[in-house]
Amino acid sequence: MIHILLVDDHPLVMEGTRMILELEGDMKVSLANSASKALEHVRAQSFDVMLFDLHIGDINGIDLAKQVLDITPHSTILIYTGFEFSNHFNLMIEAGISGFILKTTTSEQLVNAIRCALRGEVLLPLSLVKQLRRTTLQADAATGQQGVVAISNKEYEILQEIAKGRSNKDIAERVLMSQRSLEYCLTALFHKLNVKSRIEAAIKAKQLGFLTD
Repeated sequence: MIHILLVDDHPLVMEGTRMILELEGDMKVSLANSASKALEHVRAQSFDVMLFDLHIGDINGIDLAKQVLDITPHSTILIYTGFEFSNHFNLMIEAGISGFILKTTTSEQLVNAIRCALRGEVLLPLSLVKQLRRTTLQADAATGQQGVVAISNKEYEILQEIAKGRSNKDIAERVLMSQRSLEYCLTALFHKLNVKSRIEAAIKAKQLGFLTD
């Protein structure tokens, strides 16, 4: 029997997904509608595959995955989402997640994705692969280096706030750090993006695909 943990705060999505998977006959799905419930399950039972919604209440699925992997380092975790995900690819790789599954996939594609994950295969939608190729080319042209520019979860949050035009004081309060720490982080981020100002950082982040709005 394949034991699956599904973490989502949308009851209809959870029940529908469980029904699809358990119709296979060799899959058993446990449900959790919050990060705390998910962690309780992980501590009490082992799972072959875990599906995490990208947005679960006040935490995102990537951060939850990090917490789970601290408890069970060899877990196979997939992000199961209906939202834009290209911004989160670097974070996914850093966290040790095995891939993304879109909630718009067919029942057959969902089941196949689970079985692929069990074989140790990384799952990426074709649309994301195309986006990564464009991002790589943009990064090469902008920095003269090979590969995709990688940013941390905190840097991504800061870029989002910069793009909204918030002051350093407001950003520091929103990302829970001191203004001095924020200034150090901005300096490192500007160096990474090869820019000299907040405006240039927002523009470069948009060009590299980190910001979509």
